[in-house]
Amino acid sequence: MESRPLYLGPRLKRLRRELGLTQAVMADDLAISPSYIALLERNQRPLTADLLLRLAKAYKLDVGDLAADERDDYARRLADVLRDPIFAEIDLPALEVADVATSYPGITEAMLRLHTAYMREQQALASFRGTGSTEADPLAEARRFVAQRRNYFPALDSKAEALAEEIEKLGGLQEGGLAEYLRSQGLRVRLMPAEIMMDALRRYDRHAEQLLIDETLGPQARRWQMALHIAYTALRPEIAALVRGASFASETAAQLVRRAAAAYGAAALIMPYDRFARAVEARAYDIEALSGQFGASFEQVAHRLTTLNRPGQERVPFFFIRVDAAGNVSKRLDGAGFPFAAHGGGCPLWSLHDCFRRPGEVLTQWLELPGGERFFSVARSVTSGGGGHGKPAVLRAIALGCTAEHAPKLVYARGEQPAATPIGVTCRLCNRATCTARAEPPLGREILPDDYRKTPEPFTFAES
Repeated sequence: MESRPLYLGPRLKRLRRELGLTQAVMADDLAISPSYIALLERNQRPLTADLLLRLAKAYKLDVGDLAADERDDYARRLADVLRDPIFAEIDLPALEVADVATSYPGITEAMLRLHTAYMREQQALASFRGTGSTEADPLAEARRFVAQRRNYFPALDSKAEALAEEIEKLGGLQEGGLAEYLRSQGLRVRLMPAEIMMDALRRYDRHAEQLLIDETLGPQARRWQMALHIAYTALRPEIAALVRGASFASETAAQLVRRAAAAYGAAALIMPYDRFARAVEARAYDIEALSGQFGASFEQVAHRLTTLNRPGQERVPFFFIRVDAAGNVSKRLDGAGFPFAAHGGGCPLWSLHDCFRRPGEVLTQWLELPGGERFFSVARSVTSGGGGHGKPAVLRAIALGCTAEHAPKLVYARGEQPAATPIGVTCRLCNRATCTARAEPPLGREILPDDYRKTPEPFTFAES
């Protein structure tokens, strides 16, 4: 049987960008011209077997992964997009969709990008109608910065991993080892009463070369504060380069990114990439078991799971969200293509919101969006603050999720699969007509009168 020519333009471009290379640098690595790289990326030339081997050797990649044909994946993604209700009246046979994806990958990529932009605009419109605000949002800008890099920062991971090895020799990565490392850097760690700390959890006394930590914090929290200080100091050049390499609309956005990078570095220090990734596979993504193994909190482990995107060593891509009881989002990371609502915690049918009624319990749920996309969610409440009389604890809920195809790798999804819960991104973007939990009508739909007929749903709207 004659083999098909291998056209991997989009994949080659994505690989080059993930490696941080220009076309000229990649061309030099592969001993070809930059113009030929451009032709390959535009699918105007097939990837030969010789070039495939050169790619694998130059960047230490698996030939099988590189050679995998993306056309089936393109057909699946295009089919997902065409299930959007906006195309409901168009006859789109599966064979035609597959033919377009196979024969016209460039057109397919354009369609996928256009639909992504359309969904972003729909969400922005829903957000604007809900808030009436047009001001720049530093938090949204910082989140976009992290999302564009798939929440993976190789320079921070590599430096933290090397640092972890150094600290291991001084007593391990627990509280004592971190304190010993800081001592080797001329810094004394002291636990101090709250009145001395002046409402701070951690304070660096530069004059006396002391790191002061609130003595009411538990062991995990004390260790995390030490790791954060190490990240801000030992990883300072890497964090500065990260922030300096971007252009932010405000200093607030830059500071938010700097803070996110320090937290990333702290997590990479106490959960080094290679060791953590191996443990993740061995324990089938059991967050509580990993928490015990690495001495980290449930939330810290869940957050770290979203960062395992090292080329060639990727694990399950997750999305992550943290909300309070009022639905305000305080942290959001997307690595699984989940279309988050711009504001609020999303659909009330999602078990994420049940965590406040069932604190400390791990809640799992299969989810299905209006377009047919299916996800698996793991949610639990987490607590911060407290530690003494007059210091109220704050209860929040976090959810970690992945697409249905990756769910079998999770210990939580094993066994009989229950029916998926139909949810929406936000009421403004959800066209489900029979939802009794709906708070608002969808954008662009005409609301029908209820003079003579009242349904259980808050709104009845025209089908087209």
